[in-house]
Amino acid sequence: MIIWLYGLFSWLFIGAVVGVAAALTLPEPARPGKAAGLIVGAFGATVGGLVATALGFGGLASFDGRSLAVATLAALATVVWWRVATLTSRST
Repeated sequence: MIIWLYGLFSWLFIGAVVGVAAALTLPEPARPGKAAGLIVGAFGATVGGLVATALGFGGLASFDGRSLAVATLAALATVVWWRVATLTSRST
């Protein structure tokens, strides 16, 4: 059963890596917690992976470099969006 979700696990892993990296490297006022960064990154990567699957790249059951690239970019975009939203809500 687990092997059938290889694509999903790769998206979640790359999203977690992007989220934790953002939590460790962002400047102090915008720094999320590691757990929050992991969750936001994994969410963004999963959405990106599903979009890539809808476009015909890879899928839940298979590993594809293009779907992993889209998932990585989506995780990065989600973490950046979350950072901007967090800074905006703190300044108001």
